[in-house]
Amino acid sequence: MNQSGPGPDRAHRHRVERSVFLSQLLVGSATLLLVAVSGLLDLQLFTNQLFLAGILIILVATAVAAGVPWRQIDKKWIIALPIVDLVGLVIAREGEPLLGTTFLLVFPIIWLSTHFGGRGAIGGVVLTTALLWTAGLLRAEPVSGNEIPRLAIVPIVLAFVAATTYTTTKRAAAQRVLLTQQSVLFEGALRRSRREERTLDAIFNTVDFGVVGFSREAKPNFINRAQREMFSRFGVKDGQLSSIVVYHEDQVTPFAEQDRPFQRAMRGETVDRMTLWVGQQGQQQAAVLISARPILDENDNYDGGVMVSRDVTAELRAIKARDDLVASVSHELRTPLTSILGYLELALDDETLDPSTRRMLEVASKNSDRLLALVADLLTTAAATKHELAITLAPCDLSVIVTDAIESLRPVAAERDISFVLSVLPTVRLQADALRLRQVIDNLLSNAVKYNITGGRIEVSLLDSTSQVELRIADTGRGMTLGEQVNLFDRFYRADSVRGSSIHGTGLGLSISRDICRQHGGDLRLESAPGKGTTAIATLPRTS
Repeated sequence: MNQSGPGPDRAHRHRVERSVFLSQLLVGSATLLLVAVSGLLDLQLFTNQLFLAGILIILVATAVAAGVPWRQIDKKWIIALPIVDLVGLVIAREGEPLLGTTFLLVFPIIWLSTHFGGRGAIGGVVLTTALLWTAGLLRAEPVSGNEIPRLAIVPIVLAFVAATTYTTTKRAAAQRVLLTQQSVLFEGALRRSRREERTLDAIFNTVDFGVVGFSREAKPNFINRAQREMFSRFGVKDGQLSSIVVYHEDQVTPFAEQDRPFQRAMRGETVDRMTLWVGQQGQQQAAVLISARPILDENDNYDGGVMVSRDVTAELRAIKARDDLVASVSHELRTPLTSILGYLELALDDETLDPSTRRMLEVASKNSDRLLALVADLLTTAAATKHELAITLAPCDLSVIVTDAIESLRPVAAERDISFVLSVLPTVRLQADALRLRQVIDNLLSNAVKYNITGGRIEVSLLDSTSQVELRIADTGRGMTLGEQVNLFDRFYRADSVRGSSIHGTGLGLSISRDICRQHGGDLRLESAPGKGTTAIATLPRTS
């Protein structure tokens, strides 16, 4: 026989060989034990030639089971061993009927039922019955009446043993198949899980932001490479987050222990984009943007969490440097611009000016006004960044402010044949900063004019309720896509579609206007769709 088959097949054949030997060894050992015990009680037993012949057959069969390489022989030849055992046991029983050899017939029957299925079970019982009755009929003396019941009971008992063994073996085989299938599925799931774990580890250790995972006992169980590097810069070891010194955004006020984002995250709270400064004052410090989310189990119970941190030191310092530069340049520009405008006004007051000269001076004055407005916006932005936006509250009428703003923009709108559709504005008295509100309304109306179509219209309405006031300014312009609206309120942002056009702007108006509304306790939002225009909605609390 060829033994060069695959590994699993060879292992199966070795298991078959071992199983054959062990099964035969069980029959042989039980037989020897019976002979040994019986021989001690009755030495005359060894003079019974028929009994010894049966025992010798079983011993020879055991020797054959040990010496024959069953892995090289077809499985069907294995059945010869339990059949030989049955023959040997029946012969031994005939030699000594009262010795109890009949009970040993169970072992070959179990072997046949286990290894050869239903056919082995039925065949074994039938063969044993035939051997017992044949041996009884071939005796010199006829079978006595007392022995007939025993010859009838033995096949019944063996049939019960065979049936029980067969059903048990079949059930065990089915369970083994099921366990094997489940084992294969489990091993596959385990391999996939390990592969996904390695992939996640590789991803987390590749990204440049820190990731910390922690268990329900608030103990870190995963720290990626970027987070370890961040910790090492501040002498933190083994994820001891409580040893880190953290300050609020002003870099001066330390966090209370219970308010530290690490502690909040480990209590299962959600932390959204919190900026803090890490490190002792006067030493190396870093600005960190932190977010954290709890992890819930299948029963929605807290089961740990994950915290993500990103070093934004360079970004914050760049923004601060930009704002400082904007504020510095704006202050430097404001003084000469004011002087230029003053002299232009004086020059325009001269009645003797040539018409062409007056026209050029008017253009210069108009552009100087525009430049001064730009400088004012830059200064306002710098002040808002430093939280220095001054708000002076006083009684005012919002409807009057809206009406005055519309009247001041009518000449500009008329140049492009843009009309205002104005409903009856209710009198809305507020405790607010009228100058700042006029700045908001001017910005919104100016945008509605600049981004409108020629011959378009602007609808203005004022809705007053018990809780808030809502100002809506809707134009019939080009509108905006969702992508353009994402960064609409960022300072200096202008959409790509208008950045290269002839429409002038700084990208500051909406940001400043929203800051003013929020300083009053309200808000500003825009609703827009491509080709359907834009509606600016400013809300102010009625109690302001």
